[in-house]
Amino acid sequence: MNHKRNMFQKEYFWHGLVTIGGCFMIVLTLAIGIFLVYKGSASFTTYDHKITEFLFSSKWNPADNSTGGGNIGAAIYIFGSISTCALALLIATPFSIAAAIFMTEIAPKVGMHVFQPAVEIFVGIPSVVYGWIGLTVLVPAIKNIFHLTYGFSVLAAGIVLAVMIFPTITSVTADAIRSVPIQFRQASYGLGATRWQMIRTVVLPSAKSGIYTGIILGLARAFGEALAVAMVIGKTRAFPKNILSSTNNLTASIASDMGGAMEGGEYNSALWSMALLLFLISLLFIFIIHFISSKEEKKLNGKN
Repeated sequence: MNHKRNMFQKEYFWHGLVTIGGCFMIVLTLAIGIFLVYKGSASFTTYDHKITEFLFSSKWNPADNSTGGGNIGAAIYIFGSISTCALALLIATPFSIAAAIFMTEIAPKVGMHVFQPAVEIFVGIPSVVYGWIGLTVLVPAIKNIFHLTYGFSVLAAGIVLAVMIFPTITSVTADAIRSVPIQFRQASYGLGATRWQMIRTVVLPSAKSGIYTGIILGLARAFGEALAVAMVIGKTRAFPKNILSSTNNLTASIASDMGGAMEGGEYNSALWSMALLLFLISLLFIFIIHFISSKEEKKLNGKN
């Protein structure tokens, strides 16, 4: 009797602890969101700037005082973030999917014991290391190869980000491929398909929900990266003419300017508006992931 009572007590204790932890994370996320809305909306409520000016204007000259009067057009930073992240995704996605296929379908034993641990090592490397290697190796290489005055560019930032998001996309994609039932593969082989035909027509379509999730998670990380990008992008306040041009992005601008902006001033509020935009973009990515997952779940339930 006492043994059963102790088991119930332990069960309720851990159940309560997990519930408290989950509620804490929800409250913390809401608190961060409310705080960012409060700080970031000051540009539009206190200093009377328009959202269209912030999103589409390239005139960035906020006044570092509490009276305002400057310009907070962040279009250059927004375009810089979009261009570098899009390039990183374009570079990383094919390599990530190919690596995941190799790990799971081509050489699963080698992939499990050698390749996957090597990929996971990349996750633990600090972003400053990526940035430093990009600054000392990649930037001079781009300068010499393309005969440029400087090697700081969208291309350098895109390559650094591609290396950083490669482990995320690869790991999630590999898990999605492993989750495809073995019966699907056996049925494909039974119909006379080759291994590549089985991968292309059965495994990848069945795992597409997880693959999309991995790509979106990688994109979310790319949007949130600051230090490594700041070290190789050039931090030029101009729209890039091509991928060999330097520019700036949202995270690099926030990281470099927030410490010197007057608290409560127009400049400080504009930077908080950038942070709020990044938070909203992150929420958008999360909603997209949930939408894809729920759509796939409905499809599976419909088949069952």
